Amino acid sequence: MSHWTRTVVLDGSRVNLNGPLRGARNKTMLAVFGSPRGSFSQKCQPVTNERLRSLIVTEDVGPFRVTGLRPAVRTLRTIFADVKAAEPDIHGRLGTAGMLCARFVRDSTSAISNHSWGTAIDLTIDGVLDARGDRKAQQGLLQIFKHFNNHGFYWGAAFPTEDAMHFEASEDLIHDWQAKGELGEVPAAGTEPDSLLEFGDRGAEIAALQEMLSKVLGISIKADGTFGPATRAAVVDFQSRTAGLATDGVVGMKTLAALRAALSGTG
Repeated sequence: MSHWTRTVVLDGSRVNLNGPLRGARNKTMLAVFGSPRGSFSQKCQPVTNERLRSLIVTEDVGPFRVTGLRPAVRTLRTIFADVKAAEPDIHGRLGTAGMLCARFVRDSTSAISNHSWGTAIDLTIDGVLDARGDRKAQQGLLQIFKHFNNHGFYWGAAFPTEDAMHFEASEDLIHDWQAKGELGEVPAAGTEPDSLLEFGDRGAEIAALQEMLSKVLGISIKADGTFGPATRAAVVDFQSRTAGLATDGVVGMKTLAALRAALSGTG
């Protein structure tokens, strides 16, 4: 092993590591591709969606071969070429713990992992997988993550539950592929998210929402950054107590504004 596998503590600013990039939402992925399969668990299962299967390829991306969504694999090939040019020593040590894997997000029973669509990849350095959830990242990953950002991939070190081994196509990148016709025929209706935050979403904004709900409702919701059943129930509870809000469990602009007002004591 090399010094590239040594870990560095990430401070609170890690949530901003990806700049404006955001991981692709479940709603977006379901609207664009459909569900990869009919049911999910914590174990990898085969993709049964025939349209999605037609977009899956197994190809070389430089340091190894992967199985994933065609435009994601092509983009990774470009990213790893950049890594090889800038950091040849790290490039030669890179491996993968997998790309296509139809399952839920770890420790969730609601959020579908973007591995399920073949748009995410887990990396190893010298065969070592970075530990998830310890708020640390391997030095080698810190050295190369910007190459992923430069091509629209989001780094999982910024997730509320840190996941530095993980990189995935961002929301903007999915829409870019769609606009360029790289994803085949997409249903005309429902291809754009019509809500702000909802069931299945995850990220720093969900953790912030969970903290607001806990304070406003006087309850304890784990701020894990995943919009699951408990978070949706809390949103419905808040909406039912607030005049003029639809009790749909979706956090649109009106619900978010009402939450902020309640938190400031003006609601």
